[in-house]
Amino acid sequence: MNAIEVRGLRKSYGGNTAVAGVDLAVGEGEVFALLGPNGAGKTTTTEILEGYRDRDGGEVRVLGVDPAAADRRWRAEIGIVLQTANDAADLTVRETVRQFFGYYPDPRGVEEVLALCGLTEKANARISSLSGGQRRRVDVALGIIGRPRLLFLDEPTTGFDPEVRRQFWDLVRSLAAEGTTILLTTHYLDEAEALADRLAVIAAGRIVAEGTPRTVGGRDRAPATVSWVDAGGPHELRTTDPVRTVVELSARGPVHELQVRRPSLEDIYLDLIGARA
Repeated sequence: MNAIEVRGLRKSYGGNTAVAGVDLAVGEGEVFALLGPNGAGKTTTTEILEGYRDRDGGEVRVLGVDPAAADRRWRAEIGIVLQTANDAADLTVRETVRQFFGYYPDPRGVEEVLALCGLTEKANARISSLSGGQRRRVDVALGIIGRPRLLFLDEPTTGFDPEVRRQFWDLVRSLAAEGTTILLTTHYLDEAEALADRLAVIAAGRIVAEGTPRTVGGRDRAPATVSWVDAGGPHELRTTDPVRTVVELSARGPVHELQVRRPSLEDIYLDLIGARA
C-alpha cells in the first residue's frame, strides 16, 4: 500500500505553471526525498500533499484520503516540519511541546520528544532565546510529538551544526524503523543519500528522474573516471568498464595514484536540473 499517490498533479499561479503534471508514489514506511532547485515546484507539491494548498488538477491520495477534503482525524496522523514556522516566542521549549502534546490522541511523551530532539538542556529556555538551529529542533519536536504515520520534513536540518545534523539523521532512521513514512525535501544531497530509500528530482514542475540514490538518473550505469600516473605522466580515462581498465593497467607495469571515481549524486543531480534550466 502506498502512503502517497499522485497522478497528473497541476498547479498554476496566474500565468505561471508551478506543477505541470506530477506523478508520484511513496510506499508506506518509506523514506522518500524530493529534490529540486528553488522554484522547481517541490514546495507547492508538498503543500498540496499536506492539505495546505488547493490544486488545479490531478488526483491526490495521502493515507488513502484526498487532502483537500481531509478531517481532523486525518490531520492527527500527519506530522509536518515546515521550512519556516511562527512560534510562541515567550513560551519555554517544554511549554511549547506540552501545548502540542494536547492536540493529538496518542502523542509521544513530552520528555521523550525533548530528548529525541536534543532539547532536554534547553527545556526551560524561552523560544525567543534559542539559536536558529535550536529553534529548528523545536520545529522537529512539534512535528513528531503526535506519533505521525506520515512525516513531512521540509529542509529540516537548516542551521544544524554537523554533530546535531548526524543526530537528527539517527532520529529519522529510528522513526523509519518504527514504520513512519517520511517525505523529505532537502538541498543537502549527502542527507538525501544517507536517509532516502528512494528519491525523485523535480525541475520546472515535472519529475525528471526517480530511483534509489544509487540508480537515479542512470547513476549506476554512468561512466567512471579512472586516473593514474605512470612513466608517461598523469592519465585519465572515462569508461563504462573500470574493472577491465584497471586489469589492463596492472598488466602494463607499475602505475601510481590509481583512482576510480564514479559520478556522485550531486553530479547526477546537477546534470538533471541543468538539462531543464
